[in-house]
Amino acid sequence: MIFKNFPILAGAVLLAALLGFPVGAHGEPTTSLTLPLRVPDSAWRPLDQQRDPGLQAKLDLALKQDDLWQDLIKRGQMAVGLVDLTDPARPRFAQVNGNAMMYGASLPKIAILLAAFQGFADGSLRETPEIHRDLIEMIRRSDNFAASQMVARIGLPKIAKVILAPNYQFYDRKKGGGIWVGSSFGRGGPENPDPLKNLHQAATVYQVCRFYYLLAYGRLINPERSRQLLKILAFPDLDDKFVSTLKGRVPPNYLYRKSGESGISYSDSILVWDKTWRRYILVAMVEHRQGEQILRRMASLAEDLLRP
Repeated sequence: MIFKNFPILAGAVLLAALLGFPVGAHGEPTTSLTLPLRVPDSAWRPLDQQRDPGLQAKLDLALKQDDLWQDLIKRGQMAVGLVDLTDPARPRFAQVNGNAMMYGASLPKIAILLAAFQGFADGSLRETPEIHRDLIEMIRRSDNFAASQMVARIGLPKIAKVILAPNYQFYDRKKGGGIWVGSSFGRGGPENPDPLKNLHQAATVYQVCRFYYLLAYGRLINPERSRQLLKILAFPDLDDKFVSTLKGRVPPNYLYRKSGESGISYSDSILVWDKTWRRYILVAMVEHRQGEQILRRMASLAEDLLRP
């Protein structure tokens, strides 16, 4: 009886070792996993190959409990994406209206952040303390002046080039569009609206989930640059939407987040990486005057679905 489950246990330990994940003496996952995670190319799977029918069924059922949510979903005015990273070797992905591109307000600033670090890596943008301060202001406090300064430094064509790069493809016409930055975040200046809906700041929950998914596994530029991106996304200063729900449950250094809000357009995105079971990506976009309250409830819903 002692060795009854030995083949299963040995297989789990071997898989974890191959993926670079630490395991305990009895093959159980440890809590020492840190971001970014390490996965060899041979074991890597894109996010769209991590769809999980069980998680999808739970998400669909939970969203059906609210009549307003169902109405917004049917009209394409609400979208949700959830990635369970509890077992990093076996991510689970579910989404509703994942490819519905909507106005993202400040959420697409994550593309400016990536373009800046891509510029650092290829030498087209000089890495300075001033630029790092602007990036922190742009992400943690969603400062529009800092974002406009970064757009001016990088240029809209370079931002689009990074978004469309074959290794990222954060905007894909065949999948409804995606993340897009087509203007600065102030008045005036050049414009480059997205090709499908003529939006200046746009996103889909699928592509934003992919952004955090690649980031969590160190695949935005390289592991070291991904680690630096994570540092800027941590410690969110705006106490609203997802953060207002999670702040008493998760320390701020375990919350990697960017949100957006303008008029009736509300969006939020977060990578939660706690020492407990809280290891997931949640992205939601809503077009409704109650968007703030809906997103607060969405964070609780995700926690309920993933809590052991």
